[in-house]
Amino acid sequence: MRITVSGPPGSGTTSLARYLAGKYGLEFISAGEVFRRLAREHDMDLAEFGRLAESDPSVDRMIDARQKEIGEASEKIVVEGRLSGRMIENADLRIWLAASLECRAKRIAGRDGMDEEGALAYTRNRQHSEATRYQTYYDIDISDLSSYDLVLSSETFGVDALGAIVDTAIACLRRQKGRL
Repeated sequence: MRITVSGPPGSGTTSLARYLAGKYGLEFISAGEVFRRLAREHDMDLAEFGRLAESDPSVDRMIDARQKEIGEASEKIVVEGRLSGRMIENADLRIWLAASLECRAKRIAGRDGMDEEGALAYTRNRQHSEATRYQTYYDIDISDLSSYDLVLSSETFGVDALGAIVDTAIACLRRQKGRL
């Protein structure tokens, strides 16, 4: 079973992906982890590699290609990342998590030790930067959710409720396609 979990920063993608990996015995890979691996491979710390990514489009392309390669090669994996639902062409289930900018900024502030106003500006800027890069590099409109099987509100539902919804979807897929 190949599952992708995507959504904007602070939407809870990592929490849901970890839940699914644990429940179903799946390998877990995140775009953030791919970013960290590539930084190590380039003998750079995260800040250095981040600056490189901002100035060199090939870095994003390299991260996305590596995520695609890892995700498509494994038959038992959950791949978490903004573009994973678009990049993993042989995914069995593509999930998008949504929450308001304010909700996500509040989560990011709590998680990263920022004040809420700073987290709101940071999140808005990051979202704009990513949307621009995805459109430029891949002609992807990140707001077009038509490629996802499930679009769920992580503002309405916590990780346990989201997990229960996805568990039901997985059970349905297993019945339709045979054992995944």
